Amino acid sequence: MSIAVGLIGAGVMGKEHGRILSMHTPNAHLAGVCDFDPDKARAIAGKASIFLDPLDLITSKEIDAVLIASPDSTHADLVQACIAAEKPVLCEKPLAMSADQARLIVEAECLKEKSFVQVGYMRRFDPGYVELKRLFDANAIGKPEILHNFHRNPVAPDWMTGDMLITNAFVHEIDVMRWVMATELEAVRITVAEKGDPMMIVTRLANGAISSTELYMNCKFGYQVHAELVGEEGTISLPEFSAPVVNKSGHRATHVPRNWIPRFVAAYQAQTRSWIESIISGVQNHGATAWDGYITTLIAEQLAERSGTDQTIELELPPRPSLYR
Repeated sequence: MSIAVGLIGAGVMGKEHGRILSMHTPNAHLAGVCDFDPDKARAIAGKASIFLDPLDLITSKEIDAVLIASPDSTHADLVQACIAAEKPVLCEKPLAMSADQARLIVEAECLKEKSFVQVGYMRRFDPGYVELKRLFDANAIGKPEILHNFHRNPVAPDWMTGDMLITNAFVHEIDVMRWVMATELEAVRITVAEKGDPMMIVTRLANGAISSTELYMNCKFGYQVHAELVGEEGTISLPEFSAPVVNKSGHRATHVPRNWIPRFVAAYQAQTRSWIESIISGVQNHGATAWDGYITTLIAEQLAERSGTDQTIELELPPRPSLYR
């Protein structure tokens, strides 16, 4: 059985998803591509059909499942269309531009009494994070005390300004905290440098632990994501990025990636394979659900509204619907 996947968006992420579907995903094939620029779509389509309208792709009988990698502002409407068509969808984060839009997606799934949506928080499939989660669940270092997160980027893109450090970057750490430690965030305090970057975020979690997150979107040296979990009996750290070490002329040097794709290429591949396996088996994987996408967006929205106050922000989260328990 081969799942026919329709890809919406042929930009940087769309191109990478197309490559993964074509080269690294057993039991699936790229069956359709849609982009506002048909030339970009053709460049990655191969033998796949070209669609000029994303809704035509979603409703096409040629397409079994949909992968959304189009601009963020399009995600909510396209995901809603996939739910209406009752087609599984893997949507790049964010699920929606606002918590209200994301909540409507959750409500649409609840009406169908079925989960169709997986949100692309790919760190859940990174080998290092998967092992961190396994060891946490096995109580390898006793009661959790602190989760340290580092999220550094060499240069922020022009469009990432102000609150987008929270709504576009910190959302990954929100999802990591919730998933790895199987708990919710209760309260957050944000301290921002005078120039707006870097940012330190301290979080109180419902399981009694705390988390610290350094966000530095203009660190200059490269892209770096790291985490260390501190427990009562020890610590667990993610492995460093694997790259060759060069010794020459009295110096030792290694490579640091310039963006997120090399760092998380294995995670993206595992995420897509797991998504396809879930479609075939009917058994949901550990990827982020529409509920996870909603809660992450809701938390980010509440933080962005008060990010400049330098106060402890008490979060208000709704109860989880039975569909997602």
